[in-house]
Amino acid sequence: MRLKVMAISTIGLLAGLAAGIALLPGALESLLPDKQSWTIGKAAIGGPFQLVDHNGRTVTEKTYNGQYLLVFFGFTYCPDVCPAALQTVTAVMKKLGRKADRLRPLFISVDPERDRPAVLKQYVSNFDSRIVGLTGSAEQVSAAAKAYRVYFRKVKDAGNAGSYTMDHSAFVYLMSPQGEFVTHFTHATPVEKMAERLSAAIR
Repeated sequence: MRLKVMAISTIGLLAGLAAGIALLPGALESLLPDKQSWTIGKAAIGGPFQLVDHNGRTVTEKTYNGQYLLVFFGFTYCPDVCPAALQTVTAVMKKLGRKADRLRPLFISVDPERDRPAVLKQYVSNFDSRIVGLTGSAEQVSAAAKAYRVYFRKVKDAGNAGSYTMDHSAFVYLMSPQGEFVTHFTHATPVEKMAERLSAAIR
């Protein structure tokens, strides 16, 4: 008797589900995983940008055609993460030897309000001479950050009225000469490991 009741209940449940799918457009799709989760392909990181380098020259992604790019977003007032990342990049460029000539590190400021070209020029002079500092209008910086899937936000300094810092993601992206994402590092990636991976990637 119990099995009969369970069978009837199961049949009723299946019938109700079938009716719901028939009556509600898109009901079947809502029960399945998102089709995008089935897609395997290249990461959608990188894209067009228009910024100003630390010498005041307007540049775009096409300025660096034919070069591998090592792209990092940060700001000059950053107390630790940004200088640590740029120090690592400096050491890596030295280790790469002649392969470093095919690599252009870009330091894109997420704080265009304070990081004007002259400020960036002085800041990047503390690191490898091949590192280019980039800034622009708030709109230009936001567009570049969006293309590289970078998060950033202004945060008020509670202990200092009128002052602020920038909260931001800290990935270092390697882009191919064709502008395609290759791999990424963090500011804490050891110099030896980053140099080894970059040497293998640069052809």
